[in-house]
Amino acid sequence: MSVIQRIRDKGAWIIFGIIALALIAFILQDGVRRGGSTFSNTSTIGKINGEKIERAEFEEKLALQERMYGAQGAQREQLIGSTWNQIVDKVVLGQEYDKLGLQVTPKELTDILFGENSPLKQEFTDPKTGEFLVNNAKQAFAQMKKSKNADQIKMINSVYIEPAIQQTLRGKYQNLLVQAAYVPKWMVEKQQADNNAFASFSYIYVPYQAVSDSTAKVSDDEIASYVSKHSKEFRKTEETRNISYVTYSSAPSKADSAAVLNSVLNLKSDFAGATDIEAFISKNGSDVPFYNSYFSKARMQQSNKDSLTKIPVGGVYGPYIDGANYVVAKMVGIKQWPDSVKVRHILIGTADPRSGQQIRPDTLAKKLIDSIETAVKSGADFNTLCSKYSDDGNKDKGGVYEFFPQGQMVIPFNDYCFDKPVGTKGVVKTEFGYHYVEILAQKTPSPAYKIAYLAKAINASNETVSAANTAASQFAVSSKDPKKFNENALKEQMAIMPANDIKQNDFAIQGLGSSRQLVRWIYEHGAGDVSEPTEIGDRYIVAIISAVNKAGTASVAEARPIVETIIRNEKKAKQIIETKFKGNTLEAYSASSGAPIMHADSLSFSAPFISGVGSEPKIVGAAFNKTVAGKASEPIAGATGVFAIKVETTGAKPTTADPATIKSGMVQNAKMASYRGIEALKKAATIKDNRSKFY
Repeated sequence: MSVIQRIRDKGAWIIFGIIALALIAFILQDGVRRGGSTFSNTSTIGKINGEKIERAEFEEKLALQERMYGAQGAQREQLIGSTWNQIVDKVVLGQEYDKLGLQVTPKELTDILFGENSPLKQEFTDPKTGEFLVNNAKQAFAQMKKSKNADQIKMINSVYIEPAIQQTLRGKYQNLLVQAAYVPKWMVEKQQADNNAFASFSYIYVPYQAVSDSTAKVSDDEIASYVSKHSKEFRKTEETRNISYVTYSSAPSKADSAAVLNSVLNLKSDFAGATDIEAFISKNGSDVPFYNSYFSKARMQQSNKDSLTKIPVGGVYGPYIDGANYVVAKMVGIKQWPDSVKVRHILIGTADPRSGQQIRPDTLAKKLIDSIETAVKSGADFNTLCSKYSDDGNKDKGGVYEFFPQGQMVIPFNDYCFDKPVGTKGVVKTEFGYHYVEILAQKTPSPAYKIAYLAKAINASNETVSAANTAASQFAVSSKDPKKFNENALKEQMAIMPANDIKQNDFAIQGLGSSRQLVRWIYEHGAGDVSEPTEIGDRYIVAIISAVNKAGTASVAEARPIVETIIRNEKKAKQIIETKFKGNTLEAYSASSGAPIMHADSLSFSAPFISGVGSEPKIVGAAFNKTVAGKASEPIAGATGVFAIKVETTGAKPTTADPATIKSGMVQNAKMASYRGIEALKKAATIKDNRSKFY
């Protein structure tokens, strides 16, 4: 849900003034081009191409994101990463914008906010026609410009204004890259020739799998030598670390589950006999709050709703398991309700829904709403009264709420609208104030159910958690070096799990999930160190640091998973060539290797795929080498095995593709490649990331 919509649901009457102030403040400042930044004299959280990012600035942006998304725990950790990435994007690209003189003018900003692709479109669209109500948006800006809520101004600027500017600048920059895509005539001709070139050949093929891995072992020195020769491919800009770990589960045991089940069973009969459900739930507690209203079957989210809707009024069902809870459900009541309702209303507010501050005394609000009710009954125009007195954000639409479903509004308002017949008019009191409501229309009546849930979470007992913690602590104490760690894991028949390439600013470890505390420990200790038990979710982790992979050229251990197969295949190729390819004809090679002579027909130079074998660009490419035409080639080490080929025919197929079509495709590919230019800028940037010192 958008930020404006969220605010609007709880007091939209102030929001448009906030946007107006944000817009005015932005247009008046000199930094229209990129919004600018002001750094405080606090600790530096990072540096991007020489531009400092101070912690105060970062915290401010992070706080706005948290308020937008209501983040906590793991969500906050994700926002720390996404906020940093947004800042990196803005600084790196902003420096490019400055070099090129790219900017967003005030007129462009106005066009963006009130144009066809306005970020405000969702908030000012007529639900009946789908029309973007531009004038309404502009009027709302003008009417509410006196608001002084600084936090909301920052949020609107952060969520709508600044992203609109950045998106526009990014589009301009990207368009420059895209328009620079060019393919010369000779390249089109070369591509056309490659597409049309074909070759047919016979071949002998001995796969690398024919040789046992044990006969082609790869040493550390060989890995190191390969990495040295291909150092650019194995260069890392950031240190990483590897760990091995064992886990001790602290999840609820069978005994814990049974204890929770018994507690629910012990309350079931009292729950069934309770007349004041709200008081019963309040006294005994439930992990599913009591919703004191009705839902149709279609609006219910429970997987067992077919069973729940069959409970008679006053009856109970369960216990059953729902997620991590044991639940008993009780049918409190059944009514015929529409599935959606259209109403109009006038709100006389008593409190700001966000701050809780009083707007006007309750007694004054009640007098105003009673006067409005009397005026309507006496023939006063509802729309005029609404426009003049209502505190709701939809006052300019006559206070109309188009068809909304059950449960979307606060309960007193919701129940009045769904429980009363069309044409009913009256006053409803909610936490926001007093509403004068008229029910305009209702759709599709069907049974609606009020169901109370007595739910108890299946949690681990203190004994279960303590036992897991104790076992993990004992393992950690007795496993202070790699040898002991492995011996104790073997003795306890525990699986040792690996987690590799952990970075200093990571908030999660693959296989473990959110685990910032453990990541910090990993970077505060060295290779061979064993951690104290770390609680992650419903388990305790004991880890040992198995490798410290410094920035720069990859170590042998890091490179082995990639390089080992390459070197092993080189060794296998040498063995196969020396032992299985005797002679200088395909017939001789077939006799010495035991491999049959195979045939490949009309293989394309631009699509080097051999049926039954796979992609073999080196082999197919060799087929177009005139030196092997009409005779058997020397053995060739390919991607999947060793080949010898004898070319029978080569040529070109008649041209079928229009050169213009080929060029268009190549230009399009070049344009698509240009989108990677922004990532290349970030990769080439000099970035110092100090987040790990603060989070």
